[in-house]
Amino acid sequence: MTKYYIFFTLILLITSCTQKKELSSINPENWTKRAINISTKDSLEYGKSYLSIYSQIYSLSEHKKHNLTAMVSLRNTSDKDSIYILSAKYYDTHGKTIRTYFDYPIYLAPMETTEIIIDEIDITGGTGSNFLFEWKLPKHSSEPLFEGIMTSTMGQQGLSFTTQAKRIE
Repeated sequence: MTKYYIFFTLILLITSCTQKKELSSINPENWTKRAINISTKDSLEYGKSYLSIYSQIYSLSEHKKHNLTAMVSLRNTSDKDSIYILSAKYYDTHGKTIRTYFDYPIYLAPMETTEIIIDEIDITGGTGSNFLFEWKLPKHSSEPLFEGIMTSTMGQQGLSFTTQAKRIE
C-alpha cells in the first residue's frame, strides 16, 4: 500500500511541474475590445516611439541574471482628445520580433492608461528587450507617454526602476 501511495505522489508531483503557466498580456481579447477604425482622411499626426524594457538584468557578473516583471504603461496625456496607438511590437536583445500585441488601431480616451505586462517567467526578451509603438493623434494634442516599470522581489530584497520612451519618428 505504501508503494502505491509513493507512486501516486510521485506522479502528482511530476504532472504538476509540467503545467504550462499562461503569460499575462498575450491574450488578444485584451486589445480587440479597444479596437477602433480611424479614417485615413483624418488629419492625424503620426509618430513612432522606442521604449527599452528589461526582462532580465545582470547580477554579480555577466554569467548570472535576475528575472524581472515589466509593466509597460501606455498613457494618453491629453485631457481633451483621444489618441490612437496603431501597433505595439516587442523585440528581444538581438532585434528579433518576439510578439506583436496588436497591429490595428486602438484608442485611449483622454487621460486614460492601459498596460502590457511582461511576466517575470517570460525571459524571451533578455537583457536588452524593447518596444516600438506607432501612434496617431489630433493636431496640437500632447504626445502619448510610454513608460517601463521593472520590478522584482526576493525575500526582503526589492528592486525597481523605470524607463521612458523616446520619439524616433
